[in-house]
Amino acid sequence: MFKKTKIAGIGFYVPQNVVKNDDLKEVIDTTDEWIQERTGIKERRYVQRFKENTTTMAVEASKIAIERAGISANDIDFIIFATLSPDYFFPGCGVLLQRELGIKNNCGALDIRNQCSAFVYGLSVADQFIKTGMYKNILLVGSETHSAGLDFSTRGRNVSVIFGDGAGAVVLQPTEKQNQGILSTHLHSEGLHAEKLAFLHLGGHSGVFTGDQTDFQSSGKWGSLFVTQEMIDNGTAFPIMDGPFVFKNAVVRFPQVIMEALDANNKKLSDINMLIPHQANLRIAQFIQEKLGLSENQVYNNIQKYGNTTAASVPIALCEAWELGKIKDGDLVCLAAFGSGFTWGSALIEW
Repeated sequence: MFKKTKIAGIGFYVPQNVVKNDDLKEVIDTTDEWIQERTGIKERRYVQRFKENTTTMAVEASKIAIERAGISANDIDFIIFATLSPDYFFPGCGVLLQRELGIKNNCGALDIRNQCSAFVYGLSVADQFIKTGMYKNILLVGSETHSAGLDFSTRGRNVSVIFGDGAGAVVLQPTEKQNQGILSTHLHSEGLHAEKLAFLHLGGHSGVFTGDQTDFQSSGKWGSLFVTQEMIDNGTAFPIMDGPFVFKNAVVRFPQVIMEALDANNKKLSDINMLIPHQANLRIAQFIQEKLGLSENQVYNNIQKYGNTTAASVPIALCEAWELGKIKDGDLVCLAAFGSGFTWGSALIEW
């Protein structure tokens, strides 16, 4: 019988350190009103420096998901770890998570870099593995530590006030139930606008080098991986974002990819019980809700409490909505994300 992929367990973790908008006024020329008006965010969570990181948060979220799935860590036969803020440049966080969970079966670990869309991308990858029978218990995690790499100055306020730290995880398993599981996933990209939301400085060279490697090496731009004072002073050590441009693209791509998922499964907007959009900006989510004619009960947002946690935002919101009883067995759940790359995607799930 044809197998589908179900979410067997889900969990999330956010640090205890709550940072309110008024707290940011101490270091950035901003106000609570300014931040809420533009983003809808009231507070976010930051890790305890030197005590928590991307992997440790992933561990806590994973433990909850594994327990709720009714399995042990050693039952996990594949890990997919989504993050733009790994603890090391290499190796990736997937192997660190495998180590910290004490998984002894030498399972595979895959790290993916699709930023805001990463959880949906990871879900699509896992779905293929489950459907083909290659794996039976996949741990998919999105975890981010943004607070360690933001520009806490007035220059960087348009970006820094948006992001928070946290992790979300799911355990994915096969199911033969006809009315349960992932119905379809849909993935897209448009690299034309890659630099509109990006961290451009890597290896001492900003931008894309178009000459040959010999010229590059002799040019003195080969550089190093270390952050210099010059990079901090000129802002290239921090992420950049063209907010209005990102907004204009997001409000087009979100509805497109949501409708793509519905059309692929002969579903209507009224069939959606819960839409979980990537928590990029509350204004984006509200625009999409109004454009699609969805009710308040059909959309869940929690960016007000956690900010934008990038790869972690969809699983955190999905888990919280489920814990609050807003997602029940048999519900039609749509996940959608748009972000840096540009990348965007959706998944339609029968819960």
